[in-house]
Amino acid sequence: MPGSITSWQSKEAWSIVRLLHQKSGTFISLLLYSFNQPAMPRIFTPVDITGEEKEIRKDYFDRHTPVVLCEDSARKGEKFRVKVRLGTAYTHPDDPDHHIKYVQLWNRETFLAEAHFAPGALGNRAGHVEVDFYIVPGSVNMNLSAMAVCTRHGLWQSEPREVTVG
Repeated sequence: MPGSITSWQSKEAWSIVRLLHQKSGTFISLLLYSFNQPAMPRIFTPVDITGEEKEIRKDYFDRHTPVVLCEDSARKGEKFRVKVRLGTAYTHPDDPDHHIKYVQLWNRETFLAEAHFAPGALGNRAGHVEVDFYIVPGSVNMNLSAMAVCTRHGLWQSEPREVTVG
């Protein structure tokens, strides 16, 4: 067992491991591994709050929430353009410590594509992050959504966009 509590993420984790160690030492290595894993990030969407608060903070939500822009229908096996844009009325900063780190495109639970941005990709000026993704649909209708990470305000998810594949 480690000699100090500073090597642990929390006092609660330390207490659980110590309690289990008193009962059986066989689970200690498994517990240590699981306690050191990163937690699942919270995903922000503008539907998480009331309409009144949304109106007050509309600039905050607009500059962080990705929007999926594409046609309503696509053809199976043919290249299909999907634009993801952050911000319609308000721009997002592009500072070394506050910028959009990446944008992802998803079809339901299936990861499709990702674009990464370095600080200064928008010329160190506030702007609208836009990415054009080109995908080739299969035979099943799609439910596209985008996710974007702000280095200061975390992970944000778009509203889903239904696309009929014919």
